Amino acid sequence: MTTAAIPYQNAPDLASDDYIVMGLATCFIKADGEVHQVEVVEPIPSAALEALLKGIPTSYKLARATTLASVLDGETPLLPDGFPKSAQFGDEFVPRVFAAARTYKRREISKSLIPLGTTYTDLKYSIERKRVLNASRMVTKEDNIKQHSHTHKVL
Repeated sequence: MTTAAIPYQNAPDLASDDYIVMGLATCFIKADGEVHQVEVVEPIPSAALEALLKGIPTSYKLARATTLASVLDGETPLLPDGFPKSAQFGDEFVPRVFAAARTYKRREISKSLIPLGTTYTDLKYSIERKRVLNASRMVTKEDNIKQHSHTHKVL
């Protein structure tokens, strides 16, 4: 009895030929008081892809339909064809790729939106609302909502 090798140790339910859509997003990083633009490669889940194709503004320049084998070597990220060499991989790239691939297994109709091996560039690209990757939100006392004096009184 032989056992087949599991291509992805942390995702035994996925195969190397499973469908995935990868996006190239324009993001920003704050450093030394300045904001720097970076291009980020990240997976696009099926629900997000459907919304993007309906014309919502997005930081994605393009979306490419491909397979897991073309973006992962085991669990090492690979730059998809057609993406610039300067692009960076998004945070938690491998687990997010696995999660996004599962969404296309669950919603097979989404695979027809962008045929395998093709790149979709007719997105409503906009960086009006900047996606800052390392933004931190400092909560202060001034953020508390002032309540009316009678809010907690029994009248």
